[in-house]
Amino acid sequence: MNLTRTRQTGDFYCPTCGVTQSYRLRARRPFLTLYFIPTVPIGQAELFVHCDHCKSNWDPGVLNMDQVTHQRVQAEQYKDEAIRSAVLIALQDGDITEPQVQALLHLADMMFDRPIEREELGRLCSIARQAGIRPHNYVLTISKRWTMTQRLLALQAMFLVATASEEDLSDEMVKTLISMRDLLQLTENEFQIAIEDTLQYRVA
Repeated sequence: MNLTRTRQTGDFYCPTCGVTQSYRLRARRPFLTLYFIPTVPIGQAELFVHCDHCKSNWDPGVLNMDQVTHQRVQAEQYKDEAIRSAVLIALQDGDITEPQVQALLHLADMMFDRPIEREELGRLCSIARQAGIRPHNYVLTISKRWTMTQRLLALQAMFLVATASEEDLSDEMVKTLISMRDLLQLTENEFQIAIEDTLQYRVA
């Protein structure tokens, strides 16, 4: 049984809420039980920060970071998340093609200012395959904290990778892109404008 206790309360900058919120510093520790009664503690207590507003949990290090630092960390995290989302789109139809590899390398550099090497791209693909990660599940999990601008840019990256090959889009890929539109809570008009704007990023 895990028992959780509050050790400290206060205010902190919540990365999810984007503003200062109240928090509880909590300690979670596993106990051996006897007839469902916790008796002997085992292992070390695990500390985490719990936002009272959005209910997100964070590493205690979050208390030592100011708003500017949080925003910088979030911006870098977003770049990685958007690139991974595009990688998952490339893998949707099976094997990734050379044009899709080139598109991923290009958009990482030009769209996200986060250049990656082919070796790193290969690792991302291997991890995604081995873990069986699907685009829908991944984007659903990580896109909730994205701003509207970030959502549009990530969608553009996914579309560019999906259309990198000369072949027509498969029905499965079309369905996936439409599901991305819905997951990112974009209107049909916002979706169309974002797709049209991808022309500026296409590989020459």
